[in-house]
Amino acid sequence: MMEKEKQLVKIEHLYKEFDSDTKVLKDINLTINKNEVIAILGPSGTGKSTLLRCLNYLTEPTSGVISISDVTVDAAHHTKKEILELRKHSSMVFQSYNLFKNKTALENVMEALTQVQKKPKAEAEKIALELLGKVGMLERKDFYPSKLSGGQQQRVGIARALAVNPNVLLFDEPTSALDPELVGEVLNTIKKLAEEGTTMILVTHEVGFAREVATRVLFMDGGQIAADGTPEKIIDHPENPRIRQFLNFVNRK
Repeated sequence: MMEKEKQLVKIEHLYKEFDSDTKVLKDINLTINKNEVIAILGPSGTGKSTLLRCLNYLTEPTSGVISISDVTVDAAHHTKKEILELRKHSSMVFQSYNLFKNKTALENVMEALTQVQKKPKAEAEKIALELLGKVGMLERKDFYPSKLSGGQQQRVGIARALAVNPNVLLFDEPTSALDPELVGEVLNTIKKLAEEGTTMILVTHEVGFAREVATRVLFMDGGQIAADGTPEKIIDHPENPRIRQFLNFVNRK
């Protein structure tokens, strides 16, 4: 019973086809417990981002069942209300920031609190200021995105994702659009969240970071989970030749 209570995310027999010839996800089955940090590695085009987007129905699965916390949605038959309920339990940090260009950092973080959660403006501002402080962006609260570096914009994006108090935080290649010297500030922010026990699923190409921060690493290949284990097992001592090939390629870059 205790194990059941810890379980936060469950994916059962998840498939995604964009057409009859393009099967992106093939029978994904996965259970994620509270406080776990899951890093998803794998070559491009193998379904990593699609899996993440299916979790909150930004991309609708072809078939399969997704449960987050106490909400379950079956791709075969569901309502808009069920999808809205599912989305309340997760929050996505995108690779391209997706901030509102006409709003300050503070206003970007406040947006979901006032518009979605209908919080009073004063309460939303208090929460937003706390979160900007958490990601080291309090001094830039009145700056518009055009006046922020990519790393700063991404940290505002993380604060915005945290604002809705999600059960699980989803990161889709959060550093891929950044200049190399800005990657560290975003990774340090994510690492701090991991140390605080935030449940996270992280699609990343930063293998060293995945080894450092993840409690579990998934390796995806051909739309399937080819391996699932500790960072030591998957990254340091991979048994699967395909993983060894992938890591050799990444390390040469």
